[in-house]
Amino acid sequence: MTEFIAIDFETANNRRDSACAIGLARVSKGRIVAEAHHLIRPPSKEFWYTHIHGLTWKDVAEAPDFAGIWPQIADLFDGVDFISAHNAGFDRGVLYGCCETYAITPPRLPFLCTVDLARSLWQVRPTKLPDVCRYLSIPLDHHKADSDSRACAEIVIAALADGWRYGRR
Repeated sequence: MTEFIAIDFETANNRRDSACAIGLARVSKGRIVAEAHHLIRPPSKEFWYTHIHGLTWKDVAEAPDFAGIWPQIADLFDGVDFISAHNAGFDRGVLYGCCETYAITPPRLPFLCTVDLARSLWQVRPTKLPDVCRYLSIPLDHHKADSDSRACAEIVIAALADGWRYGRR
C-alpha cells in the first residue's frame, strides 16, 4: 500500500530558506495517520507575504528555527514512498533551501505534484489548490500550512481511490 507524506510551507519572502510555517500530513493505508504543524522563525525578519498567509515576524519571533523543528518532524519521512505537495517545485525548493541553510541532509525522496496529478487524472482547470479542493469537495482554509498539507494528502487519497497508483503511468 502506498505510504506518503504531504507537505506545505508558507514563506516570509522569496528566499528559499524563509519558511515561516510548515504543515505535514502522513498517510498510510489511505488514511491520514499523523499530522504536524509548526511556526518557524526564518533567518530574516523580512516578511513580504503577510498579505497571503497572515503571518508576521511577531508571530514567529519566539518560534524555533528550521533546525529546531527538524528533529520533531524528521521521523515522519521514514518509510514513505514519496512526498506530495501542491506545486511541488516550490515546496521542494523551500525544504532543500532550509536544509541547506542549517546543514541538514534533506530526505532523498521523490516529489509528487498534485497540480500535475489533478490535471492528468481529472482534467481539473484551473489547478490552484482551492479549485482542486472544490472539485473534490475537500475542506480547505487556504494558506494555512496545516490545512494545505491535509488537503494535498486528501487529493492523493482521492486519486488512489480512483485507481491511480504511484509510479504507474
